[in-house]
Amino acid sequence: MATETVYIVQAYVQGRGKGLKAEPQVGCKTPEEARRKAERLAPLRLGVVAFSVSADTEMGDYDENPTILFKAGQLPEMFD
Repeated sequence: MATETVYIVQAYVQGRGKGLKAEPQVGCKTPEEARRKAERLAPLRLGVVAFSVSADTEMGDYDENPTILFKAGQLPEMFD
């Protein structure tokens, strides 16, 4: 079991009604890269979050408690 830290940027746009629609996640190599990408996307999206999570990518098993690196705008409750 090879556990590693994965850095992800998740952006959100307007969905139906008042809901948010997630765009495809963007993987990053470092926490700094994730933060920079999220900061650049923030003015262009309703919400954006950069986070890290421990994962066994071979098994597809991800930790349920992400570490928030950056967040802005409207986000789902799980990122509060």
